[in-house]
Amino acid sequence: FFFKQKTAYEIVDCDWSSDVCSSDLLVPRAMASYDYSNLPSDISWVHADVTLVAGIDSSTQSCKVVVRDAETGRLVRHGSARHPEGTEVDPAHWETALHSAISSAGGIDDVAAVSIAGQQHGAVCLDDSGNVVRPALLWNDTRSADAASALVAELGAAAWVAATGSIPVASFTVTKLRWIAEHEPQKARRIAAVCLPHDWLTWRLRGATDLNEIITDRSDASGTGYFDSTENSYRRDLLIRALGHDVQLPRVMQPSASVTRGNQVVGAGAGDNAAAALGVDAGNAAVVSLGTSGTAFVDRKSTRLNSSHSQQSRMPSSA
Repeated sequence: FFFKQKTAYEIVDCDWSSDVCSSDLLVPRAMASYDYSNLPSDISWVHADVTLVAGIDSSTQSCKVVVRDAETGRLVRHGSARHPEGTEVDPAHWETALHSAISSAGGIDDVAAVSIAGQQHGAVCLDDSGNVVRPALLWNDTRSADAASALVAELGAAAWVAATGSIPVASFTVTKLRWIAEHEPQKARRIAAVCLPHDWLTWRLRGATDLNEIITDRSDASGTGYFDSTENSYRRDLLIRALGHDVQLPRVMQPSASVTRGNQVVGAGAGDNAAAALGVDAGNAAVVSLGTSGTAFVDRKSTRLNSSHSQQSRMPSSA
């Protein structure tokens, strides 16, 4: 076997006529008398021909990376790194934590595929060069509560539900864009693209620079307040109503779609709660999640709209 980043890989393709291997364990001859009791306790063992995949969760509090056997789901290695506190954060901190967590997990250069899930709703605003215009306003930043009330009053709750399946509240991206337009008009005019935390991290992880390369998925797009999940399209009229002008938005990918990072497959990812529904294999069961936020959700096979609720969202098809 050979070691790499706390992982021991068993050699499975050997030339039995040479001195490379001995015994049915396929252990290199030079290691045959090695005292295995001295190996670190956190060594993970995989065969060299195992296909590995990496899952990344960039939540409000931290970034977590897990590497698993794609066939069995067995955990091979993992790592994490903290995020700074606060309700507005420079996205550069997320990228730093991402790379720190990847390093802590032993790297991801050997994985076949990777995908990022992340905290939802946060507004990452970019200029036409791809630079961050201002720190991202996170879902738990409530300064946009008045903006949410104003947007609902302008069109009525029923119109918002019919358009997007949700009534805007302070956590939604659309309300944060209205707040920026009203309180930071010079910065608002610089905004050329708006994306969400996991969209931006996927873009950065791929090393992309073109705003047209930013991707998202239906679950995260559904939490913006300007995406119609029935028509599978953005409601740019609602975006313009909030921000004052149109901008580049991420390409919404279907659950089976992917892009690339070198030779790796990169999935569209998901909002953290949609990813959680997949991870726990919820099926028809209701799921309650208590973390930085509290959420309750259940999968539905059809859409039911109810404008009397303060917040009513359609379950994304990706979940």
